[in-house]
Amino acid sequence: MSNKSFQELGLNEAIVTGLNKLHIIKPTSIQEKAIPEALLNKDIIGQSETGSGKTLAYLLPIFQKVDLTKREMQAIILAPTHELAMQIDREITALAENSNTPVTSAPIIGEVNIKRQIEKLKEKPHIIVGSSGRILELIKKKKITAHTIKTIVIDEGDKLLDQNNLPLVKDVIKTTMRDRQLMVFSATINSKTLSVAQELMKSPVFLKAEETVKVNPNITHMYFKCENRDKIELLRKLIASINPEKAIVFINKNEETRLTTSKLQYHKVKAEAIYGNASKEERKTAIDSFRTGKIKILVSSDLSARGLDVKGVTHIFNLDLPEEPENYLHRVGRTGRAGESGTAISIVTEREVSFINKYTRQFNINIEEKEIYKGVIYNKRKPKAR
Repeated sequence: MSNKSFQELGLNEAIVTGLNKLHIIKPTSIQEKAIPEALLNKDIIGQSETGSGKTLAYLLPIFQKVDLTKREMQAIILAPTHELAMQIDREITALAENSNTPVTSAPIIGEVNIKRQIEKLKEKPHIIVGSSGRILELIKKKKITAHTIKTIVIDEGDKLLDQNNLPLVKDVIKTTMRDRQLMVFSATINSKTLSVAQELMKSPVFLKAEETVKVNPNITHMYFKCENRDKIELLRKLIASINPEKAIVFINKNEETRLTTSKLQYHKVKAEAIYGNASKEERKTAIDSFRTGKIKILVSSDLSARGLDVKGVTHIFNLDLPEEPENYLHRVGRTGRAGESGTAISIVTEREVSFINKYTRQFNINIEEKEIYKGVIYNKRKPKAR
């Protein structure tokens, strides 16, 4: 963590207030290094490990630099996966809401109805987040105005600057003005990625954050294996067995949150859902019911993992595993707060065990495999029948 405050890095009051509301109080090492340089419009190559706050390291300066008097597209953020693009878009929305700053954004990803995207682009969002291919296609159709773009960010540079993706990324950059700012961020930057990035930039600054991601030691991690179609049933059994005081169930897709919630409610589990396209009133009602203990289970997409701070959350269930390892940390960080102990339970398919192994290595944590048999949780082996 940094010794400086966000104000000292040059961010305005509204943004700092928004961060406080999202319980982000101190800048991380990469944020402390990148924000002042980015505010000076310098080209940046930033390296810092997963979970160290890279997204905000580039988003906060973009937010501050957006000219709100103009209805025009001002920044493009390129991301290698749909999930990451949607996640960045959600962070922009949360920051805009909490800081009362009317910065707008649009996720533009491939394999999605292009007509709907064109409609959205008519509103001239300030920030475009998405995949190089679809963004380039819409620039060529003159639906994205490349000449008004002041900043381009390449997130996960090691993936986007590899030989498969580089041609498209270069084509997107070429459509913009010469004096735009270019930022590349990645958890790992090898010499090849570095030289490719440098070729695209004007005297870039290279920033490397030495930051170790700490996982709260008060959290116990475990996982259960089953077929995909049995996940909700297994979740129901675990809830019945554990009877958690307050638990959040995390799901990747918005539409699945409602389906899961209605299935739990059918089995008389007191659950509500919050998801990305829920109205503010629906979100508020669900969160208030959860805070006051009227319901015990909150089913959520990652949107709530960031800003949600409810006291006394005893359990986190991952019904889907997050694509980005750092999101595992954000999710499980909702429990075991203020010195309390917490439990993080992931329900995975055989194929998803590789993610569990990845988290174990990356965050140096122990995630034990467990089984449930006749309502009792055991270590991996089922008890023999007597």
